[in-house]
Amino acid sequence: QLQLVESGGGLVQPGGSLRLSCAASGFALDYYAIGWFRQAPGKEREGVSCISTSGGSTNYADSVKGRFTISRDNAKNTLYLQMNSLKPEDTAVYYCAARYLYCSGIEDEYDYWGQGTQVTVSS
Repeated sequence: QLQLVESGGGLVQPGGSLRLSCAASGFALDYYAIGWFRQAPGKEREGVSCISTSGGSTNYADSVKGRFTISRDNAKNTLYLQMNSLKPEDTAVYYCAARYLYCSGIEDEYDYWGQGTQVTVSS
């Protein structure tokens, strides 16, 4: 069964940090670009970050630039999103998604999606 599974979400105070993981099973991530998306209550899902197959190219939404870092370990078939200096507006369900070869800002172009992990930033 081909799937992505996110973990690492939780409740954190403003200014805190979390590290999300996205583990793949049933297929190798080597040839897949991976995007992180998030959906806040009452809002549309938005792209947060994406990383190329090799990890040599990354991009970030302006709202998280300088605070979030995306990385991958193809040997472990796992992706990460390190989130620092978290703000209440970062509260959302975070999803990872895999797209063959290249990143895209279009959600429908992603081949596999995880089930999401909740991140809540609150004091």
